[in-house]
Amino acid sequence: MTDTPARLLNLLSLLQTPREWPGSELADRLSVSARTIRRDIDRLRELGYPVEATKGAVGGYRLVAGAAMPPLLLDDEEAVAIAVGLRAGAGHAIEGVEEASVRALAKLEQVLPSRLRHRVSTLQNATIPLTRGDGATVAPSTLTALAGAVTGQERLRFGYRAGDGTESRRLVEPYRLVSTGHRWYLVAYDLEREDWRTFRVDRVSDPFATGARFPARELPEGGAAAYIARSINRGQRPEVDLDVTFHASAQFVTARLPAHLTLTATGPNSCRLRTSTAESIEWLALRLGLVDVPFTIHAPAPLITYVTELATRLSASTTA
Repeated sequence: MTDTPARLLNLLSLLQTPREWPGSELADRLSVSARTIRRDIDRLRELGYPVEATKGAVGGYRLVAGAAMPPLLLDDEEAVAIAVGLRAGAGHAIEGVEEASVRALAKLEQVLPSRLRHRVSTLQNATIPLTRGDGATVAPSTLTALAGAVTGQERLRFGYRAGDGTESRRLVEPYRLVSTGHRWYLVAYDLEREDWRTFRVDRVSDPFATGARFPARELPEGGAAAYIARSINRGQRPEVDLDVTFHASAQFVTARLPAHLTLTATGPNSCRLRTSTAESIEWLALRLGLVDVPFTIHAPAPLITYVTELATRLSASTTA
C-alpha cells in the first residue's frame, strides 16, 4: 500500500480495536515493512493519537487514552448506533444530556453519508420509545436545526405555539439551547418584538436557518441559564411542599411518576414523596390518582381539601 494517507487511516482503524497489535501483524495487514509501520506510528503520534508501544521480542502497539480527544474512525454500524442513541437521548431531554449532545448529533448527521442517514431515520421512525415522566418530547431534527443556527450565528425562522394555543411565526437571532432536565428551551433575540425571549423547543415547528448572519448581542445579566430560570419562575405559581405516602413499593411507584421525582422507601410496601412543586392543586390530584395505588396526603392542606371534595363528587356521580 503506497498511498500514505489511506494507509494511515487503515492503520488507525486497526488500532482503534481494543487489543494489542504486534508490529509484524500490522505490517502483514497493510503489506508494508515493519520500518514503515514504525514511521506511520510516529506520524499518528504527531497528529495527537496516543499510541503506546510495548517491548519484547515481537513488540506491539495499542491505542490508549490521551489528554485530548483525537478524531475517531467509525464504521457504518458504529455511526448508525451512535446517531440513533444521540437522537433518542436528545429527543427526550434526559437529565444530563445537554447541549453538548445536540452539538455532537448535529456534527455527526452533517457528515453521515446519505445511505446511513436514511438507515438512522428508518430505524428511528420504526421504533417507539417507552418513556416515563411528563417532559414533552422534542424531534431530534428540530434540536439539530436550532443547534446549527446557534453555532453558525444564523437568523432563524420557525412556527411557535404559545401556552394558550396561539400560533405565530417568529424571526429570531438564536443564542443558546438550554436543558432543564426534562425540557429544552431556546434563548433568542426576537427581532419583531425587539427583545430577548425564551421558547420551549417542544412548541417550535418547521425551523430553518435563513443564512443571514448576525453579530453577537449582549445577553441579559447572568447568561442563558439564569435568563431561562427567571423566565420560568415568572410564569410559575408559588411553590407548595408536597408530602405523600404511597402504600406500595418504591419500585412500583417510581415507575409511575416523573423521573425527576425521588421517593424514599419506608418499608417493603410503602414509600414517601417529599418535594416542592409549582404544579396546580388540580393537576397534583390527578397525577397522584394516576399512580393507581392507595396513598395518604400529609401536605399541603389545599390538596387534602381538594382531593376530599373531588372524591365526594366522583362518588356522587356514580350514584344511581
